[in-house]
Amino acid sequence: MTRYGPMFGPDITFLGVGRCDLEDAETYAGADVVIVGAPFDGGTSHRPGARFGPSAIRQACYLPHDGSRPSLALRVDALQDLRVLDAGDVETYAGDIEGSLRAIEEAVTRVSASGAIPVVLGGDHTVALPDATGVARHHGFGRISMLHFDAHADTGDVEFGHLHGHGQPMRRLIESGAIRGDRFLQIGLRGYWPGPDILDWMAGQKMRSYEMSEIVARGLDTCLTEAYGIALDDCDGVYLSVDVDVCDPGHAPGTGTPEPGGLSARQLLDAVRRTCYELPVVGVEIVEVAPPYDHAEITAYLGNRVVLEALSAIARRRRDAADGTRWDPARPLLDGR
Repeated sequence: MTRYGPMFGPDITFLGVGRCDLEDAETYAGADVVIVGAPFDGGTSHRPGARFGPSAIRQACYLPHDGSRPSLALRVDALQDLRVLDAGDVETYAGDIEGSLRAIEEAVTRVSASGAIPVVLGGDHTVALPDATGVARHHGFGRISMLHFDAHADTGDVEFGHLHGHGQPMRRLIESGAIRGDRFLQIGLRGYWPGPDILDWMAGQKMRSYEMSEIVARGLDTCLTEAYGIALDDCDGVYLSVDVDVCDPGHAPGTGTPEPGGLSARQLLDAVRRTCYELPVVGVEIVEVAPPYDHAEITAYLGNRVVLEALSAIARRRRDAADGTRWDPARPLLDGR
């Protein structure tokens, strides 16, 4: 089979971390994290362009791409303290949605089966289906919960005559049994979709969706604490799915379906950090970064920082578990210790 190599950007790794080849298991044996690009946007219903997301996320930083990023808040260097490798992009073709999804699922399954945490750079949210399925194939169907940050529920059934698209992956995941509906937590929903029939289906699956008005009324931390309790009940791990449009378009303009009134960038980064520090996260994805609609790389930078916050929190969680310590977010940066 002809391989084309990088199709939507330069052949670089995430901030200069080492490379690996998913066709050669020896190259990622012992890895803690493997980054996988999923540059597919053939499932978009409005504006395409997320195929350029993985490249933009990998590049978006003003610091040297030297494979090192010490976190001021968490006092770890995730790219050094963890063995983080980049497998490059899965070769996808927007005209072949089923073939692309199979290729992505195979890649994520290989990473998860190796014992590493897959971190997937999307692509549109269609890729959540193969991403989370690949993780579930290793950990067990119904054994991982989903924490889903998004403006949209993505629980449509047949859209534009098709079963697959970026508005449907969560329904397909629940229908397949990969993730239980009653362990599916959604954060940040708002706007004017879906309609009553889809909401009825979601209620029938016992999904828990925190709409922005509830988050504003109760507070994001309170909602997250409640969601964490559900996510950890009778599940072995948590899959974190972040659609960048969970943020207000003022904080993330470069996305295909912007919806006003979302989280701030600060809220999202704090939530990702807290999630990956407090929960046993077994997979992460950041999707719907669409550079053609971005301004001054605002969204690409946010996507990059979502990945770094997730990795830094995982590194600190592991360090604290080994040392018997606990990170205190209120600790002063310069306290003499």
